[in-house]
Order: sequence, then C-alpha cells, then structure tokens
Amino acid sequence: MCAQAAAFEQALALHCAPALTALAPANLVSLPAAEFPGLSGLLEAYNARLSAKGLAFTPLCQCRSRVLLLVYRPAFLDSRLKERHAARYLVGLGYPVSQGLDACLEVLRRRLNGGGDFPHEIGLFLGYPLADVVGFCALGGECAKLSGHWKVYGDVDYAKRCFRRFDESRAALCQGLAEGRTLLQLLGAVPMAA
Repeated sequence: MCAQAAAFEQALALHCAPALTALAPANLVSLPAAEFPGLSGLLEAYNARLSAKGLAFTPLCQCRSRVLLLVYRPAFLDSRLKERHAARYLVGLGYPVSQGLDACLEVLRRRLNGGGDFPHEIGLFLGYPLADVVGFCALGGECAKLSGHWKVYGDVDYAKRCFRRFDESRAALCQGLAEGRTLLQLLGAVPMAA
C-alpha cells in the first residue's frame, strides 16, 4: 500500500470509525490537500470497493489547503434525514428532503461553500439527535450538558453510550491498522489492486 493510501486509511480510522462500522450514518474528516494530491483517485477506488459494504465518500468542501470529506452510509443517512422530526426541521431550513439524499447533500455542499454562516444542521447528517442540534443552534454551543463527539443538550445517557461505542470502534480500527491490516481488510471489502 502506498504511503498516501496508508495515511488516508489512518485518517479515516481516527475520524470516521462510527460511519465505517455502521454506528453512525456519516462522519467528516478534514484532509490537508497537499498531503493527498491523488485524493480523487483514492475516493474513486474506495467508493468502488466499499459501496458493496454500504459506504460512500464525497468531498463537501474544498479550499486551497484542505478538503472536507463526508464518509457516509447512503441508506442509513437517507433514513435518518427522513425521520419525521428531522425532516420537518430540515425542510424548514430549505432542504429538499422529499427529493432524496443527493439533493440534500447538494444543498449542504452549497451552504458549506457559500461563505455564509456555518450550517450547524450538519449534525443531523452526522446522526446527532435533533434535540442536540437544535440546542446547539439555539444556544450557540454554550451551556451543553455534556461535550464529547458532539455537544449534548438532550439525553446525556444516550450520548454517553454512543460516545463509548464510537471510541471503541475507533480503537478497534486503529489497532487493526497498527497490526498491519488494511482498512479494506478490517471492513471485509474487496482488496485494492497493487
């Protein structure tokens, strides 16, 4: 495996383990563009090999120095965004939920690249509970009951369980990589050609 692919897998294991292991519908990772000049080729290869495992990779935002990558499970994410209360909230913000996941991702992409306020509703795309997303937006990130993978304004016990499982998934993937296995092997995907 080339150094760039190894660095890519390490970044994915550190920042996207919950989505990779189906504990969350999506995760974000910000990659330094200079370290991943062949990112489009990597994304094409990983999309091809991991789509059968229900995973997809797409850049949401790119600037001169960084690429914000969404690692997601399309079916899982689509179902989360269509949950009644989440869908109502997103529709109120102008997301075309009835038009499907790709249309919602395009709106999110435009908002991230538009230079306006950060779209904190991205938390719903990442699987955060609606109460926590709404609480964060209403309170500007202040007065959270708990801070971890996200700021918690609702069910602390649920969040603690999620945080623990997320940390365990990260540890397992990072341990597997440290033992010399590839992310594709750890996820049981089709191996990449040499």
